[in-house]
Amino acid sequence: MEDYFEIFRMNMKYYREQKQISQSQLAIGADCTNGLIGQIEAGTTKPSFDRIINIATALGVHPADLFLRNASTTVANTKEILKTKLLSQIEDFIEKEL
Repeated sequence: MEDYFEIFRMNMKYYREQKQISQSQLAIGADCTNGLIGQIEAGTTKPSFDRIINIATALGVHPADLFLRNASTTVANTKEILKTKLLSQIEDFIEKEL
């Protein structure tokens, strides 16, 4: 079984960093303390349902996006696919067509 809390906290941190906001800024947007955000990201505290909704709203994402996948891994995997597969195809296309 997947560890949804682990996925949640990694995604929360990922989206926070993508938005370039601090834990304090997220706490203000989610109407909670900076310490609570830090504890969630550290994995020592689990948020309530209402807090999850507030965090998602503050991050500008759907709450489900915080649970469905590990966003940082998805982005890393996508970048790797683009580098390894598409880059060589683009280079081949340029050689043939230009």
